[in-house]
Amino acid sequence: MRAARSAAAAATAALLAATLTATQPVAAAPAASGASAPRSDAVDLDVLFVGAHPDDEAGALAAFGQWNEAADLTAGVITVTRGEGGGNAVGLEEGPELGMLREAEERSAVANAGIENVYNLDELDFFYNASAPLTDQVWGDDALERVVRVVRSTRPEVIVTMNPSPTPGNHGHHQQAARLAVEAYEAAADPEAFPEQLSEEGLSTWRVSRILRSGATGTGVGGSACETTPYTPADPTDRVFGAWQGRTSTETGELWALRERKAQWEYVSQGWAVFPPPPTDPEQNGCDWFTLIASRTPYPMPGTGQTAALQGALLPIGGGLPLGTEVTIDPEPFLVLPGESFEATVTVLAPARKPLVSPTLTVTGPDGWTATVPAGALPRTLRPGREVSVDVVVTAPAGAAAGQRAALKATLATRTGSGSNEAAVEVTTDVRGELAQRPEAEVFAAWTGDVDLPKLESLIAPIASVGVGRTQPVSVEVSNDGAAAASGSVALDLADGFTASPASAPFDGLAPGATTTVTFDVTNTDTALPTSNRAPNGGYPFQIVTDYGSGTDTQNAVLELVPSTQIPQVSAEPVLDGVASEGEYPGEVIDSSTMWEGQAVPPADASSTTRLAFTDDALYVLVEVTDDTLGTVLPLEDCKRHWRTDSVEITVDPRGTSSNTSTTFKTGIFPTTVEGEPCFQRDADNHQGPGAETAPGMEVASVVNEPYDGYTVEAKIPFDVLPDAVDPARMGLNVLVYDSDTQDKTGQTRIGWSTFNGVQADPFRWSLATLPGLAAAPSDPVAPTMPDTAALSVDSPQSIAQSAADGVGLGGGPELPARTASITSARETGGEVEVRLRTRESGRANVFLWDGESVAGSVSVDVGSGRTTVDVPVTGGSDDLTALVAFITDDGTLALAEPVD
Repeated sequence: MRAARSAAAAATAALLAATLTATQPVAAAPAASGASAPRSDAVDLDVLFVGAHPDDEAGALAAFGQWNEAADLTAGVITVTRGEGGGNAVGLEEGPELGMLREAEERSAVANAGIENVYNLDELDFFYNASAPLTDQVWGDDALERVVRVVRSTRPEVIVTMNPSPTPGNHGHHQQAARLAVEAYEAAADPEAFPEQLSEEGLSTWRVSRILRSGATGTGVGGSACETTPYTPADPTDRVFGAWQGRTSTETGELWALRERKAQWEYVSQGWAVFPPPPTDPEQNGCDWFTLIASRTPYPMPGTGQTAALQGALLPIGGGLPLGTEVTIDPEPFLVLPGESFEATVTVLAPARKPLVSPTLTVTGPDGWTATVPAGALPRTLRPGREVSVDVVVTAPAGAAAGQRAALKATLATRTGSGSNEAAVEVTTDVRGELAQRPEAEVFAAWTGDVDLPKLESLIAPIASVGVGRTQPVSVEVSNDGAAAASGSVALDLADGFTASPASAPFDGLAPGATTTVTFDVTNTDTALPTSNRAPNGGYPFQIVTDYGSGTDTQNAVLELVPSTQIPQVSAEPVLDGVASEGEYPGEVIDSSTMWEGQAVPPADASSTTRLAFTDDALYVLVEVTDDTLGTVLPLEDCKRHWRTDSVEITVDPRGTSSNTSTTFKTGIFPTTVEGEPCFQRDADNHQGPGAETAPGMEVASVVNEPYDGYTVEAKIPFDVLPDAVDPARMGLNVLVYDSDTQDKTGQTRIGWSTFNGVQADPFRWSLATLPGLAAAPSDPVAPTMPDTAALSVDSPQSIAQSAADGVGLGGGPELPARTASITSARETGGEVEVRLRTRESGRANVFLWDGESVAGSVSVDVGSGRTTVDVPVTGGSDDLTALVAFITDDGTLALAEPVD
């Protein structure tokens, strides 16, 4: 945890640990004397979405637009990056230039839902990955500070964000953006978090009422009933709310499903313009779903209508408590034992301007659970702005089953209404054995504890990977939650075709509160079992059985079986000609045709085989692809982002132990280009970029069949371009094929060798290869070369115009006091605009002429303190221009706007 996060966590922990015996006021921390006062025209949002890239909010826009129409609620969007690391289906722009294009697309898209305020936080969109820790490392210490600053500036009652967990295929940027949103939910209210925002910038703490994640895990009905029929979540303690897309917009007369799709069509650079229209029958459309992460305020049960997700936070609940009333329940601990009692702290905060008269508190759980609320726990009247906490003793039933989750409900009733909030607990055994998680999942599990949301850990399944015919260490962490030392043993009840050694692993004298680790060697003995997502349900379930004398604990987990192969060594280098000549590839012909994403198609449409060989200094890969339609043929200058059209991706993890792709080698190969030759590049790996620059010595060849029914690509990958020395006993390797049947730079089907959703970003799911005869060498890793150029708000006229209007600092950074700089005039004369500035200190001025859609001229100049005239040539645009200025110093930025005379 970084310092600011540690402060927030410490403050939260102290609050939860304290049992208050008297009421106390809760107030925003005042700004220090001399700090700049908040602008009177600063925007005040109701709902704020926090995502990583332009388009992340797209699946929630029907709800945001409806809430605007139905209740005049205003939403805004935080986008941590501008998506400059993504693909481009419409041109050659990349890097910051692509980021500006994507920002424009996003602003056009969200306008369909009535959203005007988009806050790009200037963090780097470096490449697709599945690692929140890697993303956190690249984004750095200021990302949370920026999110908190925007939250404190815009004061939303409800935050909506993404899935924070490393579920298969979930982008690491999405995970980290969601984690930042959750942390900001607490930190924005904490005066110890980023105190300079309060003392120097004139902001105040802000208590967000509720945070939701867009989407849900489970099943829900379609049609209009999705709003009124409770969703069935995978976790029974989840609360999922729906907003029906089939409702008609009062503004346009269109279905909200169509308005949401029109918004998505704006993302043309991402290939979204090809999405089909939604059904015209309203009942054929479902809901935008939202899952509750945390709430300070009471909320209705799901299934109660269009705005249920907001009721109690932004909108009143019928028969409910006054808006601004907070009721929370916090059990300690999350894991509870059958028949045992524990404490849950209920905290009640009266709204700022209304007392709570004759409040009474009850706490309930499922059948068999009991809760004792101390007599006289609440005063006869809780005065406005006053808070009181009550420790409630809760007892789980003696027969409660291990693994059962229970929702504990705290209900506050007053003379005028009542409201409830819930928290989950999970029944456990005295001793339990759980699968030791892979690194990304382990970090996520620790994070859920840091933010006091342990139930989120169940968003990911406990999994381990083993190669066909191979042996893999599998560790189990044994924890003692009981009151006495424990001894016993752990066994793995594996699916047929797998064995564990030892059959049983003992533990002895495990103290209360302690954890120990036992390790098994798990071997795949049936090499004919289906691998990857070919396996039933994607894997082979097994159970961890822990016997501790007085009881037995059973935990479920899954083994993922990944392909394995032995690559033959050849004495003569294969000729790079796109042909598998006799003797060049003497090993097995590998089926690399299993679909992992996209549309299922017959083999004639998309299928492939792979052959492998190696010499002392290089790996050779030959992939024969059957394909019925050649996708877009790109020019050599556009040899990048290979997933946009027909291509082959080869991934290599030299040591077979990488937790993310920054320590791997990945190359995308196009079989042909406009110039008639193949090309390759590296993507989302240790050093992405043009192949000749990032993989010197690598060679590719191809044969494109005529008449066209597919192609062959052949590659030589020198071992010395890999980011580490190869472990010949365990090299990770995968071959993935991207199939496009269109000419619009979009793909339809993805097939490959070791196939799981999002597998290109998960090295632990790649195939395992041995290279007998290759000399072993110690690990000698190469540090990743990461992209380092993000698109910045000070270079974005659209961001400058917004900041000048709403008073939120550019890029989520600190805003300079309004008196720091001003535009005294902007006049057009003789083909240029004379922009006169008055500044109180030296800095840099990025000056743009803006016609509302495009830049009509720009300059960037250093300016000193005093008066400066900047001449900006007019290079285009309409007659109606605005001069926009981003004034930049080491202390922050200030956005200025002035119509051109």
